[in-house]
Amino acid sequence: MVLIAAALQSAPAGGRALLSRLNHDILADIVGPRLVTFEVRPSRLQGWRAIKAVFSGCIDGLNDAVVARAIHTVREARVAKVFVDGSNLGKVVQAIKRACPGVEVSTFFHNCEARFFLGSFRQSKTIRSLGVLIANWLAERRTVRFSDNLICLNERDSVQLRALYGRGATHISAIALQDRLPAVLPADGDQDPERYALFVGGTFYANRAGIAWFAEHVAPRITIKTRVVGAGFELLKQQLEQHGNVEVIGSVESVARWYLGAQFVVAPVFDGSGMKTKVAEALMFGKTIVGTPEAFSGYEDVAIRAGLICSTASDFVNAIERVTKGPVPEFNAELRALYEQKYSFAAARSRLAQILDMAG
Repeated sequence: MVLIAAALQSAPAGGRALLSRLNHDILADIVGPRLVTFEVRPSRLQGWRAIKAVFSGCIDGLNDAVVARAIHTVREARVAKVFVDGSNLGKVVQAIKRACPGVEVSTFFHNCEARFFLGSFRQSKTIRSLGVLIANWLAERRTVRFSDNLICLNERDSVQLRALYGRGATHISAIALQDRLPAVLPADGDQDPERYALFVGGTFYANRAGIAWFAEHVAPRITIKTRVVGAGFELLKQQLEQHGNVEVIGSVESVARWYLGAQFVVAPVFDGSGMKTKVAEALMFGKTIVGTPEAFSGYEDVAIRAGLICSTASDFVNAIERVTKGPVPEFNAELRALYEQKYSFAAARSRLAQILDMAG
């Protein structure tokens, strides 16, 4: 098998990078040394050259030379299956199917990218964001047309693909994460004695808007402090802390200690696509989640057990009061079990092996 993916990070940060690394590790576990990995490096084009490249399908590091090398890699490896990590790589999907029609191409959708970047455009209506939206729509359209298997994280993404391109997912495989729970949990005396609500995430548009809304409309009305962890949020420190009861931590080396010290996790996200990494991550650490319906998209079958669903500021205030005053354990073994059953390496490996018809 050949895996085609964006450049893989040895220490990934952010939901997409974590999931891409996990997909690689799962395929390596299934296929072993027969796995050939072709990584697409970021492009540094600027100005009119970048615009021209985007509308020819050359986004996220793709160009004609890279596509030619990818085809050469597939032919040289003499494989029957190619796994493409990301629907943004439509140009290479199309090229491989035309050059090697007998090869089965399976594409993993991290989001319905056109829907994701439509949300981004609505938040920031610039020429650049419009160009990114159009480029991803064009790329994703190619992916849907030329892939044999379309693997989505949830049914919602599949419905959106069908609405946009006339074809939905062939398979659903939920988000999963490598386990980062320490083998030995810290004793009570080793943790920060101050209990807090925790928000974790990258600074993509929906996270920024969601936590800004929470900081203004919810945090001042609750008794527990909210801590914000995630690379880039330190730049929003003044904005998020101005209403009080919020502390911005920003970038951290490891999120584990922040999860373990939290009483619960908040996920005030109102837009997006795919599934939210922070929910699976909270389950990994045995934490209750207080979040929006959007945050629980793809987790509908476990949402009632995983936490409390909120749509308004008052919903959040009331739910947080219940969590802080009620008998909610700071480490819930039942939530941890949900992670192991549905969102762990083992669970995702089982799903992908079945989808790809590879027992490993």
